[in-house]
Amino acid sequence: MYILRYLTYSKLERLDFLERLVYNGKVRGENPMSVNNEKEFHEIIKDILKIDKFDCLQNELHHGISRYHHCLRVAKGTYVITKKMHMDYERATRAALLHDFFTDEDTALYDVKEKFKIHPDIALKNASKYFLLDPKQANIIASHMFPVCKVKPKYKEAWITSFVDKGVAFYEIYRFKVSLVMGIWILFLFNMLSIQK
Repeated sequence: MYILRYLTYSKLERLDFLERLVYNGKVRGENPMSVNNEKEFHEIIKDILKIDKFDCLQNELHHGISRYHHCLRVAKGTYVITKKMHMDYERATRAALLHDFFTDEDTALYDVKEKFKIHPDIALKNASKYFLLDPKQANIIASHMFPVCKVKPKYKEAWITSFVDKGVAFYEIYRFKVSLVMGIWILFLFNMLSIQK
């Protein structure tokens, strides 16, 4: 019954369903920041969040959650680490937020393998349309998929963003995507058993 209802949902209804499953006001699985750090973090990224195209990422599925929330999680991780290490945390945080700034429409012409390699270039192109990026920010965005893509991180902040992105992706896939798929299969089996009775 539930699985049949889920299958009839549109893409936006499915994302809304996932958001209600995954979130409870805050992103689960994150260490809370101090109030001052939370304010500073939002001050750094507030102009990016106002961009309509970036807001569209809330409708893009990525690792079992929205791409918007994935980017926020990577940006928060980058912010915390680079700030603690006394690096250029403001530019690193902004670039980390923009690292997956693309929609499925932008990558529609590519297969999955090509999309994996090409999406940093598309994200960089999209970010460059809206913001004046310095070489460090451009490298952070373009190299976040190293070694899958050929662009190598040149800055410490780029290496950190790349590692944070991989850690976050690993966490999201196993925390949300796998559990979601398993939940759907369990609901399907439960429904099949109840139909047979």
